[in-house]
Amino acid sequence: MNLEEYFARTGYKGSTEKQDLETLTDIFQHHIRAVPFENLSIHCREKITLELEHVYNKIVRRKRGGWCMENNQLLGWVLRGLGYETSFLGAYVFNPHQNAYATLMTHLVVKVVIDGKAYIVDGGFGVSYQMWQPMELVSGKDQPQAPGVFRFTEKNGVWYLEKMRRKQYIPNQSFSSSDLLEKKECRKVYMFSLEPRTVEDFRFQCAYLQTSPDSLFTKKSICTLQTTDGFRALIGWTLTETTYNYKENMDLVEFVTLEDEEVEKTLKEKFNITLERKLVPINVKGSYTI
Repeated sequence: MNLEEYFARTGYKGSTEKQDLETLTDIFQHHIRAVPFENLSIHCREKITLELEHVYNKIVRRKRGGWCMENNQLLGWVLRGLGYETSFLGAYVFNPHQNAYATLMTHLVVKVVIDGKAYIVDGGFGVSYQMWQPMELVSGKDQPQAPGVFRFTEKNGVWYLEKMRRKQYIPNQSFSSSDLLEKKECRKVYMFSLEPRTVEDFRFQCAYLQTSPDSLFTKKSICTLQTTDGFRALIGWTLTETTYNYKENMDLVEFVTLEDEEVEKTLKEKFNITLERKLVPINVKGSYTI
């Protein structure tokens, strides 16, 4: 495992000497535009494991993506290797269909401290809730980014992330009531504390999320990737391409339904993913919005 090989994977060619916010942001943006957030292993009968070397081989050498425990663990390793002060935190994801936060800590994020200021770096959420820049860990401050306006709020030691989106224009009106579309303009994303975590704290969750019939990840095959002006997502057979702010305060959201034989070709062309095993797409209604 080496940093040069990782940077070749993400296409980053900038400085590795400075441990500043500008460099962190550049490295982070290259990651989210090269490495998909995806759970395809579950639907290819591959086991997801959290050993760093396995994660590195999967993402860097096999040019796959991963979910938060893989993407953010790899990012944390890269940033530590460059000299950043980093730690892992654990978050509880908000389920809009149940209008409640999960009771299981399933989301791993990275905290980075630069010149005494703390930032959250999260390269493992995907779709429209994927931040594009490290977020300053400060309560009550709107932090506008290309995907929308993010904000942390702290109450009694618990931190909450929410996001305000723009209006959406959906040319294909047959998808205007799709359960994949987020209906609210302000959406809770997750909550977390500042208690440092380790990868060991996520072993059970990693096994549970890829095996339980109650898990979102067994109900949907997901692959999403950020682009220079939005993101694309393949959920089951539904391909979504979103362009942020294509008109003033409005995002363009384009949907298309793929045939079985188009799925693997689309993964290659749109996400640069070639699978080693046969994918069985799935999209059980509910529990996931873009």
